[in-house]
Amino acid sequence: MPAPSTLAALEADARRDLDLIAHPRMEWLQPKTSGGAAVLDVLIVGGGQCGVVAGFALMRDKVRNILVIDREPYGREGPWQTYARMHNLRSWKDQSGPDLGVPSLTYQAWHEAQFGAASWVALRYIPKELWADYLLWLRRVVGVPVRNGIAAGRIGPARTDDGLPCLRIETSAGPMLARKVVLATGQEGAGFWWMPDFVTALPRDLRAHSADPIDFTRLRGKVVAVLGAGASAFDNAAMALEAGAAEVHLFCRRAEPMVVQPYRWLTFAGFLRHIHEMPDEWRWRFMAHVLGLREGFPPDTYARVLRFPQFTMHVGRPWTGARVGEDGRAILSTARGEVAADFLICGTGVRMDATRVPELAGCAHNIASWADRYTPPDAEADARLAAFPYLGADYAFEERVPDETPWIRDIHLFGIGTTMSFGPAGASINAMGIAVPRLAAGVTRGLFEADLPRYFESLRAYDVAQVELDPSRLAAE
Repeated sequence: MPAPSTLAALEADARRDLDLIAHPRMEWLQPKTSGGAAVLDVLIVGGGQCGVVAGFALMRDKVRNILVIDREPYGREGPWQTYARMHNLRSWKDQSGPDLGVPSLTYQAWHEAQFGAASWVALRYIPKELWADYLLWLRRVVGVPVRNGIAAGRIGPARTDDGLPCLRIETSAGPMLARKVVLATGQEGAGFWWMPDFVTALPRDLRAHSADPIDFTRLRGKVVAVLGAGASAFDNAAMALEAGAAEVHLFCRRAEPMVVQPYRWLTFAGFLRHIHEMPDEWRWRFMAHVLGLREGFPPDTYARVLRFPQFTMHVGRPWTGARVGEDGRAILSTARGEVAADFLICGTGVRMDATRVPELAGCAHNIASWADRYTPPDAEADARLAAFPYLGADYAFEERVPDETPWIRDIHLFGIGTTMSFGPAGASINAMGIAVPRLAAGVTRGLFEADLPRYFESLRAYDVAQVELDPSRLAAE
């Protein structure tokens, strides 16, 4: 059978492939209500790649009473059209993940159908805009239901009319009910974008986080200081330079910048599939090493800033304070003297703090962290990592104090906050093919387990005969 030459042909192949692998086909979930209102089986908060692919996996398991919501408008889900300021994805072009093992749903198949096989061969890395287009195509072809422009709020406990636990989720479109909630909100799922307090205290027109909307045209002719030496810090430095900044100074706290990408090492099935099953001391040891190294910046990103003579990288020079100068500029304190800048950008990532997450306002105090479950040797201690949530094998939150908020076992996290428990499971395209089916299995396990008595009664009542006996051929003893 020849390869499809058009997108329409590819979509037809994809739908046929999904039909061919649809076993088992039986619908197994019963619609539920609470106070007469319909209850979703699963509500997924976040319509980026993780949320859509989680929905796809659940639909393949015949969990169809689901909804994905995203606060952003159509096409603005996830980082690709907002704060992702790289030109291309940093992973290899032949990565798979969102396709969940269906060849006709891979990025390569989509790219070749759009632009031809020669274009694929010539491609080095996937442009981020094409990746965003591919994800929207995947969402449409597999039929994941998404409602845009809806922000989620506080989650609390409820009950179905037949007595099963469920959750009430406050949203900007009114309350919703669901038996399970998946928080697929990326970097913010269990924390917040972090900047040093002395930077946060500055006026907003002097500073931004690398995840904030930034009007780079305002930086033309200005002096810009960037804190951090990871990929996003370099991306923002490049954006400022390309917008015509007079000078861009990037500050790295390390004496030697990180040039190794540890996430390249751990992209193999043994680690991705099984690290969460290892003893806590080994999980901590591996991930503390990876997160201690931080994410390196790729060569293309470095080359992007080196094109500009007005770029300077300062090593071994962290920021220790900041104030507003008499001329209204930001004055930074460093170990080697003060630096004046017109605008500051912090590429400082996220910090874990469930109290900063609106959806978790009713349970943040009782979400178990790694600090509650494991004490590493003094030489390996790290308060930043200890704040990560300690998750169950199904990505669900666990209680710090048992039986105080038992309903949080039905909230499953699938974002950067999973890193200490699972490795890069909820924040990596490369891990998606392993991590998403594991998440879906955890969700379906909970849905099945909660309704075990009904399933047993259904089994006992099952009386569909496979054959009709011929009474004339029966000999009565």
